Amino acid sequence: MTNCRNSSDTRVRSSWRPGPATAAAKRAMDITIAAPALLVLTVPMLVVALAIRLHDGGPALYRQTRVGRNCRPFGMMKFRSMVVDAESVGGYATTTNDVRITPVGRFIRRTSLDELPQLFNVLLGEMSIVGPRPDVPAQECHYSSAQWQMRHTLRPGITGLAQAVSRSVASAKVRTELDLAYIRDFSLILDLKIIFMTFAQLLKKNSN
Repeated sequence: MTNCRNSSDTRVRSSWRPGPATAAAKRAMDITIAAPALLVLTVPMLVVALAIRLHDGGPALYRQTRVGRNCRPFGMMKFRSMVVDAESVGGYATTTNDVRITPVGRFIRRTSLDELPQLFNVLLGEMSIVGPRPDVPAQECHYSSAQWQMRHTLRPGITGLAQAVSRSVASAKVRTELDLAYIRDFSLILDLKIIFMTFAQLLKKNSN
């Protein structure tokens, strides 16, 4: 487990966390969205899984260790968009023209279909619909102790403020600033705005 308890300022640390009622409402909203979405998307998800399997015979799902709330590691699920054992030949970071990305993978990345299995992570309580995108443990070195602690006071999300504002074109520094701004300004109204902004980004991207 990475370290989320470096700060001795418990007053500041608690100010980053929503109250029990707000946290319960956020969790209820997650379940209310994720459960019906999985039912509606069952057929598209089966089609994606079949396409991946038919392409190279490898597994359709990919689990990667990410850092969750309170810095607890969990296995984030995605549809596999890269060659089998991609991390052994390139590491965790990817680029738009990464040669490890398969033809099927390029399509599901462009349409964000690769993220759909994370709805199961939401139902398991490991992720939220909205929150900072979960980092891999190796990314801790890019944060100060306070930033790393602050970033993990809420569950990581399928989408977040950084994705809603700038999709994947923002620099790592800008994404970090937006993730921390989300923690500071968190509210259920902000979550709803981010969901609508994310859909707008997807529509804009796929219409180009």
